[in-house]
Amino acid sequence: MHSIRPTAADRHCMNQEIKDRFDAFVKKKGLRKTGQRDAIFRAAFANEEHFTAEELLERTKAIDPNTSRATVYRTIPLLIEAGLLREIDLGGDLKHYDPNFNDHPDHAHLICVDCGKVIEFSDANLQVLEDCIVRRLGFRPSTSSLRIEACCEQLRQTGTCENLINARLVRRKLPVR
Repeated sequence: MHSIRPTAADRHCMNQEIKDRFDAFVKKKGLRKTGQRDAIFRAAFANEEHFTAEELLERTKAIDPNTSRATVYRTIPLLIEAGLLREIDLGGDLKHYDPNFNDHPDHAHLICVDCGKVIEFSDANLQVLEDCIVRRLGFRPSTSSLRIEACCEQLRQTGTCENLINARLVRRKLPVR
């Protein structure tokens, strides 16, 4: 069961709410609002795709070419501390960030170890199972993350995968087996 994606209008309203929360957080920290931080925010929440810090830098430079690498690297922890962005482990040695957990906090990730394709999914049964395990073992969860690594059907069945070809064309680092 894949999660339901919001419409463009819904996403705009959610982004404005998230932006307002970020602006309030920055103000509370005693930091000033800057054009570079605004560009970073827009790049981070422009779509639901996961990204690395370097990918966020590229996206941000497309919006504001004057944005510095240092500002991107300083803003990511602010977004995480504000509870607006989540650092996730998609395999490999790079940190990835998920802008989508505000809309869908209880989703998991299925990652193809061959082509690197990431599919977000949610399932009520997983939540029930997690609750049962946590209670049985006497814990109270603060956060959770589920990552399943698997081989996608397309490559196995046809011997070719468009995602793998695209990943190699852009020299994207794939998860390590």
